[in-house]
Formats: sequence, C-alpha cells, structure tokens
Amino acid sequence: MINIFIGYDSKVKIAYHVLAESILKHSSEPVSIHPIYLPNLQKIHNRNQNVLASTEFSFSRFLVPYLMNYQGWAVFMDSDMTMISDIAELWQLRDEKYALQVCKHEYTPNAEKKFLNNTQTIYAKKNWSSLMLMNCSQCKTLTTDYVNTATGLDLHQFKWLKDESLIGEIPLEWNWLVGEYSYNTNVKNIHFTEGGPYFKEYENCQYSKEWYKIYNEMIKINLI
Repeated sequence: MINIFIGYDSKVKIAYHVLAESILKHSSEPVSIHPIYLPNLQKIHNRNQNVLASTEFSFSRFLVPYLMNYQGWAVFMDSDMTMISDIAELWQLRDEKYALQVCKHEYTPNAEKKFLNNTQTIYAKKNWSSLMLMNCSQCKTLTTDYVNTATGLDLHQFKWLKDESLIGEIPLEWNWLVGEYSYNTNVKNIHFTEGGPYFKEYENCQYSKEWYKIYNEMIKINLI
C-alpha cells in the first residue's frame, strides 16, 4: 500500500480532488490517500497561519511522520499537482539511507506574484518540500510541538535533520514546475506552482489540457 498525503486548501478544493483522481487513474498499485486538512488537525496543530504562507498546509505537511506513527514511508504532495504517470514508479525510488527524498530545484521564480495575488517568496530549497518521499522512522524530530513552533525556514529547509546527507534526490520530472521549467514531454508529475487551470488567469497555462482531461473525466456521469 502506498500512503499518500495531499495538502488540502479550502480556497481551491478542486485541486485536491483532481490530483487524487490523477493518482488513482495511473497507479498500478493500491494507494491510500489522506488529505492534510486543518479542521481535522485542530487537536494537534495550533500554530497561526503565516501571512506569507500561500496555502493552508504550508506547515501542517510536516505532520506526516507523526500521522504515520513514525513508521514506514509516505509521500507528501502539494495539491496543485497532476500525476500523469504511475506513482508506483516514484515509490520504487525509496532508499533507506535517506530520511527523505525530494526534487532538488535550483531556480529563482520568474514572477513576483502567484495565484490569488500571493507574494512569490524566494529562499534556498524553494519547492523542495512540495513533494517528499518521507522515511518516517528517520523524521522523529517532527513532533507536533516542533511543527507548531519551528520557523518556516527551519521546516522547509529541513534544518530538523542532522545533516543534508540525509536528503536524497528525485528526478525533477516528478515535480515539474509549470512556468519555471520549459515544456517537457517526459514529465511524470505536473506542479502548477504559480497557479493552476482552476484560476481564470492560468486556465490556458502549459499542461492545462492534462488537468482538464482528468477534471472532465471526473464530472462526466454515464447513466445506465
């Protein structure tokens, strides 16, 4: 069973559901999909939302190891993604010598603003935490208290790890940044990091056809 946690943002609910459907559609193995949804986490996650946080799950994503009881592996994904390949291929990349594995982006954002007029913040390791293969037994520093009190940079730059040798690398095709990277026919997972097709101003962005394909399949009803 592949455990997958997806950040849920109530401002763009459709993004979560399309991503979940895209995972199910392409997976060759059983998956268990869990939303990281703040109202479900009130008993353990009580930190105030940072004004620079563009999503509701900016910090709560780091509760995944706790929710897994610090056992086994799990995938975390931002909701503004669309999987167009088999997530079992990503799952096969797990390596026990790492605490987590990510796509190690090295870029400066092209735009100063992104979806819903949010400020495009710039910092080292930006978007590394938007897709994570997490070896939960090696992430025990991520207690509820730590996630509730650590700075955003400490969390997103993985300063909770003993050293950076515990961060493994995943090919960028698993977290392809639309608007930042050129069009690539070998992409496996699309990340609408600046804004997805569900926003008017991004409805014709690159890879929007792939998103609409999943969306249209979801809303179509075949009456018998």
